[in-house]
Amino acid sequence: MLLLAGTLRAGTVSGVSRAVAVFTFAVALSAPPAWCVQQRRPPLSNLSANCWSHLHPVNMLNSYNVKLYHSKALTSPYPGSHVERSQVPADKVGWLTEWKDYNPVEYTAKSVLAGPSWADPQINNKGFSPKFNERDGEVERKSLNGTYVVENGRPRNPVGRTGLTGRGLLGRWGPNHAADPVVTRWKRDGSGNKVAHPVTGKNILQFVAIKRRDCGEWAIPGGMVDPGEKISATLKREFEEEALNSLQKSPEEKVELEKQLHKLFSQEHFVVYRGYVDDPRNTDNAWMETEAVNYHDETGETLDNLPLEAGDDAGMVKWVDISEKLKLYASHSYFIKLVTEKRGAHWSENPGPECHE
Repeated sequence: MLLLAGTLRAGTVSGVSRAVAVFTFAVALSAPPAWCVQQRRPPLSNLSANCWSHLHPVNMLNSYNVKLYHSKALTSPYPGSHVERSQVPADKVGWLTEWKDYNPVEYTAKSVLAGPSWADPQINNKGFSPKFNERDGEVERKSLNGTYVVENGRPRNPVGRTGLTGRGLLGRWGPNHAADPVVTRWKRDGSGNKVAHPVTGKNILQFVAIKRRDCGEWAIPGGMVDPGEKISATLKREFEEEALNSLQKSPEEKVELEKQLHKLFSQEHFVVYRGYVDDPRNTDNAWMETEAVNYHDETGETLDNLPLEAGDDAGMVKWVDISEKLKLYASHSYFIKLVTEKRGAHWSENPGPECHE
């Protein structure tokens, strides 16, 4: 099952504090707490991107014709709380399956109900008339997966039931848009030559990884799209804030960072994934969507001297060798795998099975 997840921004959803930590190379991934653990899915390493469309029972497609299915969005307790979701059997997830006795738990976090700038009011609040399935002022309420159903004034999760209504930790009713920059370079030896994997002979890619504060898992840096902000601006801003600690830099240091990053973020890139995200924060009425984009430094000249420093909601940051052995937050491993396929880089020592109708 395809598990997709976005990332949090400190001060917008989780309100976590900032810290500084710099790591360099070795991959050492700690075990995540229970709500971070992915459940009921085959290993990503055994499935090619072309196989995904054969494996999912819910008839809804993203921009890459991949059928989507819930897993993380069914886990309990709900993140940051003791709230248990109502149990949703696998055959009752889809809205097309009739379930008259469905009685989900209602939950919206106090941090959301407090009315911060990044959150909508409650649906029944006077003067709040959101325009779903379209751009609503500065807020983008269109889904990357097409039109969603609005029932009794509330958007309905397009993938299916989650066992919980309301918004949980999410600020917006309906889609909550995020962006995930996948920044990569080739692994090189002391002489500057690309390092190939001894078994496959393919060159090894590295990407910038952060350790998330909310659950302790390693992930792609990223965060929420601000109202009125272009995706391209979000991708660059989130990388600067989480992997370079730009929020704590002096004006002079920020100018220097901008010079180094301008070349990277203005060159040719490709969209890894656009669409719905299977995220533990999702509810029946609010869900995550993301756009993951790969920015690749072919020569390494731009990124070699980049001063990695954890900031915003990242606890640590480092360059990580890419392979199937990576254990990353939600389906970030899937995003990374797609990048290796695009770049012709090493992923697995064992070729995956072919797909059959």
